[in-house]
Amino acid sequence: MTMRESTPGAPIGRRVFLGLVAAGAGAVAVGGPLSRALSRVQGDLAAHDPTGLSSLIPGGGWRYYTVTNGFPSISRDLYRLHIGGLVANPLTLSLDDLVQRPRTAVVRDFQCVTGWRVPNVRWAGVTLASLLAEAHVHPSATAVQFRSFDGVYTESLTLAQATRPDVLVADTFGTGPVPREHGGPVRMIVAPMYGYKSCKWLSEIRLIPHLKGGYWEQYGYAQNGWVGRSNGRNDAPT
Repeated sequence: MTMRESTPGAPIGRRVFLGLVAAGAGAVAVGGPLSRALSRVQGDLAAHDPTGLSSLIPGGGWRYYTVTNGFPSISRDLYRLHIGGLVANPLTLSLDDLVQRPRTAVVRDFQCVTGWRVPNVRWAGVTLASLLAEAHVHPSATAVQFRSFDGVYTESLTLAQATRPDVLVADTFGTGPVPREHGGPVRMIVAPMYGYKSCKWLSEIRLIPHLKGGYWEQYGYAQNGWVGRSNGRNDAPT
């Protein structure tokens, strides 16, 4: 696909817009480099688009990351979330089980550690704190580990971080289910931290005796991934 370079203040042409809609849908389906390239194009267009049409292109400014070079999937009927480790009451929850529990929604900018941001994203689900209370965490547990059904990705929080009211086991994105490319059917949302802390394709939550770094921490990312002042926020607790 080729495009003319946009000039500041010039609206997106109808043909360009429709072409990007089609490309965006394909990129979401395929993932990988095409999706990331389209996201960069979207960002450039948004900066020069007074019409706002660029926000309607599939992807909506998101960049889709996967550490396995593909988007894993599981049917909604077969999905199960396991909560175990140092708990007295292990849980295995279906999507219906999650929906029947008290619901919480958060609306927050989604901030990537690499610098891009999607404003005012609505997520809904069940607070992690309420699920941990239901599982009866053992006093010896000090941290929570999250595992993805991609078989590779992990993340972790201290128990104090995990029980914040803005940390969700999310099954809703906007007003609908969490899509596959966004880590559905269920993912973590750690609203005050950078996106890498919000484990996608969530399959297991384990209570562990000591904090253990996740996938990106082994490459030098911060364990305490609070969104910082350099990104227009400072979510670190005072």
